[in-house]
Amino acid sequence: MLYIGVDLGTSAVKLLLMDREGKIQKIVSKEYPISFPHPGWSEQRPEDWFQAVMEGMKELVGEADKSRIGGISFGGQMHGLVILDQEDQVIRPAILWNDGRTFEECDYLNYEIGKERLSQYTANISFTGFTAPKILWVKNKEPENFARIAKIMLPKDYIAYRLTGVHCTDMSDASGMLLLDVKNRRWSKEMCEICGIREEMLPQLFESYECVGTLKKEIADQLGVPAGVKVAAGAGDNAAAAVGTGTVGEGMCNISLGTSGTVFISSKTFGVDRHNALHAFAHADGNYHLMGCMLSAASCNKWWMEEILGTEDYGKEQQKIFKLGENHVYFLPYLMGERSPHNNPNARGTFIGMTMDTTRADMTQAVLEGVAFALRDSLEVAKSLGICLERTKICGGGAKSPLWKRMIANILNLKVDVIESEEGPALGGAMLAAVACGEYGSVEEAAERIVKIVDTVEPEPELVARYEERYQQFKEIYPACRPLFELIK
Repeated sequence: MLYIGVDLGTSAVKLLLMDREGKIQKIVSKEYPISFPHPGWSEQRPEDWFQAVMEGMKELVGEADKSRIGGISFGGQMHGLVILDQEDQVIRPAILWNDGRTFEECDYLNYEIGKERLSQYTANISFTGFTAPKILWVKNKEPENFARIAKIMLPKDYIAYRLTGVHCTDMSDASGMLLLDVKNRRWSKEMCEICGIREEMLPQLFESYECVGTLKKEIADQLGVPAGVKVAAGAGDNAAAAVGTGTVGEGMCNISLGTSGTVFISSKTFGVDRHNALHAFAHADGNYHLMGCMLSAASCNKWWMEEILGTEDYGKEQQKIFKLGENHVYFLPYLMGERSPHNNPNARGTFIGMTMDTTRADMTQAVLEGVAFALRDSLEVAKSLGICLERTKICGGGAKSPLWKRMIANILNLKVDVIESEEGPALGGAMLAAVACGEYGSVEEAAERIVKIVDTVEPEPELVARYEERYQQFKEIYPACRPLFELIK
């Protein structure tokens, strides 16, 4: 059988065709626009997603034996708010994960409702990117749209609905809505009341590897595939990427260097850190995970290279970097504000430490190191919970850089395992589809069979020591700058 993984990203959808052994047959990518109607706002049209998915799937299966297509599943950008009316028509453009408009609603949730109550209800506190504050924003700022809401969905789940006619979501993606009782894997009645919504407005909950339905006949006919093709619930992008890298079960770690950056730690037991600096979410394997998420990771490098330096030759710029652990320039990578562990939408990107002899290469190095230092901030929170890690997988566009992987290994003092097929959420989605179709007995079995480590970047003791000194300096910069961020917001 063949399985389709759909990674509904922020700038494009990536579709992957995988056989039963985990071999990738074909990959297709389709871009779609993103709009910024106000500073700090970020929106997309769900119809653009669906059209891109359909075009991509037609191209993906065009030369394949369509009769062998067994299942489809997803990884998708998390937290986005998609609202439908009684006729299942989209009411307004989706408000995306990296949209920062909800600071007032977050303050209401965190300080009037209270972080302790939020954590009790959902295992998390409110961040500007989460879905619940977006619902409150629509309620407060667009009451006419709020009154029309019949269904509240997440981005990838809108695609699943269009394919199957089923309003569904999975536990991992639902965890990022601030509406799910994560520990007990059910909707929180208290949070529904706080947001002024009814539980029936939320989609049906599934585990990521469960089948939610089959393709609608008209969709199957358009694609030329059997009508019985199963659609599995899928997962939020980071949980799907973790499946794709084999980060499932107990005590595994994955670092993602995509548009955003994450430290993802899988666990068979539920746990929450005392300050809610890390997200405590359900995992796609049926268990749980802790996740530190920074809003700008590889996107910092893209911004620096393309917008500031005016080049797309990333490799050439990195060739000029030689003195690791000796850079006196630091960069705070908070171009979109920051989530973990600071939870500050007003944080901003900041260079500090330049002198007359600072070079272009020094500043490029500072950008790469700043992302790695910020990832370590989240790792330090995990360590405070008694979590001891020796190694991590790595994925995302930034993971293609040997220099960046070396920085990660030494700044975080972890062995960095590189896997054979680094296809992130798309591969994870295809694996979840295979589990839903009975190809594998569990997500862990699929990971054991499919994911293969081909290289490991080892920490270098001398470089680890140099970077330790640099990190101790880096972690003092944000607290010193925070009062300024409040003035220049």
